Amino acid sequence: MLDYLTTLPAFLIYLGVASALLLGFMLAYALLTPQREMPLIRQGNISASVVFGSTVLGFALPVASAVAHSVSPLDLALWGAIACVVQALASLILRLAIGDLRAHIEADRVAVAITMASLKLAFGILNAAAIVY
Repeated sequence: MLDYLTTLPAFLIYLGVASALLLGFMLAYALLTPQREMPLIRQGNISASVVFGSTVLGFALPVASAVAHSVSPLDLALWGAIACVVQALASLILRLAIGDLRAHIEADRVAVAITMASLKLAFGILNAAAIVY
């Protein structure tokens, strides 16, 4: 009757690794970006919220795909690292295409934030789809 609970330990391990990856990514992103998203978000800066939220989703999508497709927690962690690199590349492309992102976000330019969010999510979706075995 409770046979399905035999996978509970694996569920908890994968959930724990995925959660640690997500929290680590959020912390690293908040520390490494030139603008300080959390204070801006607390002040009501919509652009900072849109960019931060979409970046987190752009990272979480491939991590979720890795949870579904990975063969071990180590495999999941490696795909999480790759997802982090992909999001960094998306940021680099945006910096080259748009310019001073910090000034745009701090000035709450929503048009720039939506463009950034779209690219971050697009890279996350493509990254998630590419994780197949």
